[in-house]
Amino acid sequence: MKTPFILVCSLLLFFPFWVKGQTNTLDDYIEEGRQNNLVLKQKNISLDKAMLALQVAKSMYQPSVAFQGSYSTASGGRNILLPLGDLMNPVYTTLNQLTNSQNFPQLANQSINFLPKNYYDARIRTTVPLINTDIGYNKRISEQQVTLQEFEVQTYERELVKNIKSAYFSFLNALQAVKIYQSAFKLAEASKQVNQHLLENGKGLPAYVLRANSEIEQVRAQVTEAEQQQINARLYFNALLNRNGEASIDTVYNADAALEKASGLLQLAPDIKSREELKSLQQVIAINENIVKMNRKFAVPKISGFVDLGSQAEQMRFNNQSRYLMLGLQFDLPLYSGNRNRMQVKQSQLELADASLNQAHVRQQLEVSAQVSRNNLVVAYQNYQSSLKQLEAAASYQRLIDKGYKAGSNTYIETIDARNQLTAAKLAVLVNKYKVLMAAAEMERETATYPLKN
Repeated sequence: MKTPFILVCSLLLFFPFWVKGQTNTLDDYIEEGRQNNLVLKQKNISLDKAMLALQVAKSMYQPSVAFQGSYSTASGGRNILLPLGDLMNPVYTTLNQLTNSQNFPQLANQSINFLPKNYYDARIRTTVPLINTDIGYNKRISEQQVTLQEFEVQTYERELVKNIKSAYFSFLNALQAVKIYQSAFKLAEASKQVNQHLLENGKGLPAYVLRANSEIEQVRAQVTEAEQQQINARLYFNALLNRNGEASIDTVYNADAALEKASGLLQLAPDIKSREELKSLQQVIAINENIVKMNRKFAVPKISGFVDLGSQAEQMRFNNQSRYLMLGLQFDLPLYSGNRNRMQVKQSQLELADASLNQAHVRQQLEVSAQVSRNNLVVAYQNYQSSLKQLEAAASYQRLIDKGYKAGSNTYIETIDARNQLTAAKLAVLVNKYKVLMAAAEMERETATYPLKN
């Protein structure tokens, strides 16, 4: 009595984890793709670059400190003649006579060269922007570009989600198709054995054996083709996740629950307000508006202050005489530039108008795409429902023909036709089921309803 009780408890404890794994298999693959997809990694690198550009724009408000230096030496060139002796010696002579001393020596005339020898000028310059409208606008534009890049990453993420779902459904479809063809192959072999046995007992026809061999080869080719499609589907799916092409794929997936969810989408009107493409275009418009405002401020002067702490002297001397401190302001006001500034304003206005028109055009296209995706989902769901009825009819027909053949009232050709119809009906149900799921993934992409995790 204890063993069944323990088994039931174990199953109850394990059931929630099994259901969770069944439900989240595809979501786990989607998350793995978001982490490992190569193109998405490139998009994230572009986002990191935009964030660094924003940090650079913010740093423009801060002072910049730089060490500047120069060294020069020269020989020859123009001279300045200073007749100090001619000017001062008569005075010094008179003073010596009056004081009866030699306290005032005679001076020689001097010649000073315009070009200094062994001259250096080294300074630490600190520059601070005081008035510069371009810095503020560039900062805002950089912030908007970061947001724009985030929307581009999310746009590709949604496309990646759709591709992963479609690839996963294609793999499941190919996997089930292989099983269906393998089952048909076993039936064809069993049919051949029956006909061979009848022929040996004198009740069959050689033509039926030959036809059975032909059918076996035909189904064998279908099995090979289906297996190749399964291999290709696995390669594409693993490539999206940046995995080894031969990596195994978990096929535990509740397709019926997904179908029920897909049927719920039929009750919803397509809405594109959450599309990142529209948000990106709105961001482009905002960027162009700031560019227009920035270009219109070309007549606002730019003022910055600077402080120099340095030393300059000949013969590399460094003392109290060489050291200096200098404060200053730099003022820049454009007076004439051949109307380039006004033309830049007009150019940026045209860019803004173009961005607005592009937004309206893309919105129109997205609305059409969303409606088309819903229509495709409606058609796919109706085809799936029809294929279910066709499968039911084909299964009943195959059972009747098989029973009639064993009773001798139906021909072998009729059994082959009935079996082929049943195989085709099974494949139709399978294909249409995953077409519904793919169409739902497409509508989910067109309406941006899949929840992206940050």
